[in-house]
Amino acid sequence: MHLRRVSALALAVAALAGMAPSIAHSQALSREEPMRADAPHPRIFLGARRLRLLRRERERQSMRWNQFHLLIAGKAPMPEPGFAEALYYEVSGSAEAGQQSVAWALGAGADLRQLALVFDWCQDILTAAQSKTLAAKLARGIEQSRRDASVSAIRSRLLAAVAISGHVPDVPEREIEQVVRKWWEGQMVPAINGGREAIARDDAYALMEILHVVRDNFNQDLREAAPRFFTDLPMVQLLSYYPATFPAGENDYRIPAAPHAEGQPDLRRAALSRAAEFSMVAFDANAPGSQFLQGWLLNDHFLMRGTFGAPYEFLWANPYQPGLSYFQAPLVEHDSLLGRLFVRSGWDESAAWLGFFSGELQMFEDGGVAVLDPHVDAEPLDLGRAVILFGAHTQKFKLAVEGKAPVFVVGLKARRNYLIEVDDEEVSEGESDAGGILALDVPHDTEVGVRLHEGVPLL
Repeated sequence: MHLRRVSALALAVAALAGMAPSIAHSQALSREEPMRADAPHPRIFLGARRLRLLRRERERQSMRWNQFHLLIAGKAPMPEPGFAEALYYEVSGSAEAGQQSVAWALGAGADLRQLALVFDWCQDILTAAQSKTLAAKLARGIEQSRRDASVSAIRSRLLAAVAISGHVPDVPEREIEQVVRKWWEGQMVPAINGGREAIARDDAYALMEILHVVRDNFNQDLREAAPRFFTDLPMVQLLSYYPATFPAGENDYRIPAAPHAEGQPDLRRAALSRAAEFSMVAFDANAPGSQFLQGWLLNDHFLMRGTFGAPYEFLWANPYQPGLSYFQAPLVEHDSLLGRLFVRSGWDESAAWLGFFSGELQMFEDGGVAVLDPHVDAEPLDLGRAVILFGAHTQKFKLAVEGKAPVFVVGLKARRNYLIEVDDEEVSEGESDAGGILALDVPHDTEVGVRLHEGVPLL
């Protein structure tokens, strides 16, 4: 297989590579202070700035507002009725929408995340008795879901705790402390910084909700404890889509890569992936990766118009925020912290794509996904923007790399030191990452021999 991309984007690559992470330092709470949310409602996502933006979108009758309004006013069955009706109430002031969301929450509503949003966003129309009843329901939901250790469940408990802080004694503060101090700082940060893929791609939206609510209520930026992960995250998100898009009845979708991908795409998963990217831009619009994401998101061809996606699209999108064209973005992303690699031959839908993530190597070409074995002998794979070598067994290569394409060896042992011999070059050392990927520095535009010698495991 020999794939090429004719146009060079070296300037964009160099510019991105030279940019420092834009993760700002926040004044976090000291560890002795109790983590209590005491700001007026709404406390979750709808700060003064965002509410102004959303209400301005309503006044201007923007595409996103009109689509959201059409669904709510038309009584379309919403998959997340508490979330959708409460958001509509906060932006429009519609008493009908507010009462419908409250009725859902006090009735059969059981989704803890949505219950928290209704309690927080509709607090001013709840009677004292309704507020007390719903607060107790949220407290029970926190306790009843405690054994669920998924990121989405932890997110939901945190939102519930922030919503009812000050309304229920003890339970909210304990839960906030549990999520921020024990789960994030005690478990997730060491795992991420140690090279474990502790946050799956599908966890990105729930994670961003956690980041937003903690920063908004406690002035603490959780990214600061794992800067490499969060610096890479926008570009990992961008480059981990399959090139071909999926046409649906309401709009087209970009489909995020998935382990063991088979069958029809999960469109709800695709919608949450887009929502995650909007929320990343909303969290830090100045990060280089966020600017490329914004350029990617502003293509209205993919604007979510369905009953599930439209509320997220309206909540998080900021069409006034400028972005960089993703056509200037790098086509290669090597996440050396977690051992992931993504390569595209171009930005068109017919491009070839390679992804190594969650221990699986995938190749997308001609509209289909194939799973490759990185532990077999195979010819070098040239995607124009990068050359991939399969090095588990054969550790002697002959290759000729044109231009400035980077070279990666996949299928090696993880976190291992390697001696690298290149024809007519001095012997050098390299380290494979957590996924067994080794980046090689080899001469270009000439055929050379490369030999690898395995060293000792890294501590």
